[in-house]
Amino acid sequence: MALVAALVLGMLAVSAIAKDDRTAERHAMVDQIQQMALSLGNAALRSKLDPRVLAALRSVPRHAFVPAEVARLAYANQPLPIGFGQTISQPFIVALMSDLLQLKASDRVLEIGTGSGYQAAVLSLLAHEVYSIEIVAPLGASAASTLARLGYANVTVRIGDGYEGWEARAPFDAIMVTAAASHVPPALIAQLKPGGRLVIPVGGMPQELMLVVKSADGTTTSTRIVPVLFVPLVRKGAPN
Repeated sequence: MALVAALVLGMLAVSAIAKDDRTAERHAMVDQIQQMALSLGNAALRSKLDPRVLAALRSVPRHAFVPAEVARLAYANQPLPIGFGQTISQPFIVALMSDLLQLKASDRVLEIGTGSGYQAAVLSLLAHEVYSIEIVAPLGASAASTLARLGYANVTVRIGDGYEGWEARAPFDAIMVTAAASHVPPALIAQLKPGGRLVIPVGGMPQELMLVVKSADGTTTSTRIVPVLFVPLVRKGAPN
């Protein structure tokens, strides 16, 4: 019986590898991310990223969230085009922004800018619920389909203007904005719980990645983290 069980487990392991033969690439990607974190030397950052964040990046198949024509580059530490003038973020930035939120397994998170769904998948392994808003309808629909197909059942995607947040689902323990704004949208501050953390790229080119922490009395403190390059935050009714 033990031999049969061992054979079955071995067959399952082989089957899993056959379905996803890029595990080694993910591990190499995470190794590179760790080295980058150590080299930043920013007093506002922890030199070692949260092991839960790194485990999430080792788990999520980034190649499933990018177009077929760039899938070979899925585990390169760089942003990639996903259509409609949008990109999937550099893996290091995904790790950094996820780490800055300091998520607990019980947290509810709002993401502005679903894109391909990759960042939402990472967040889904760190938090209890993820709510994600995408203004580009085809991207949002595709991301929702990919997330459902891969089993990330605690992510809810809707099409809409992320600048206004998601009031019906507020308040949130953490908010992440994956596109650059000229300022922090007031609605997002209002929908953030006291003690909550918001990460957002702000400014022109390059932008500054900002960490905003909301105090118990409703006031906020902001910390500049690193220069970044994000696509602009698209608003409803804005010219293309």
